[in-house]
Amino acid sequence: MPTIVVEVMPKAELLDPQGKAVAGALQRLGKSEFTSVRIGKRFELTVDGPVDDSVLADVRDIAQTLLSNGVIEDVVAIRTEDAE
Repeated sequence: MPTIVVEVMPKAELLDPQGKAVAGALQRLGKSEFTSVRIGKRFELTVDGPVDDSVLADVRDIAQTLLSNGVIEDVVAIRTEDAE
């Protein structure tokens, strides 16, 4: 069964407190090559059947209305992964 992956990230212009905390921890661990961290969300939707344009249109709608908050987040990727 194919899986559709939706990735959501905070808008670039907004503060990402979780990312800032991780970036600070990396600095304290001596990992100074990493200067910034942004933390997002990944959703995996398993599809029973083929993924066609209609299914992808439904996923785009679901991503914008249910999986993300359009005020503070952007849907940055929607892709299909085949089952192995």
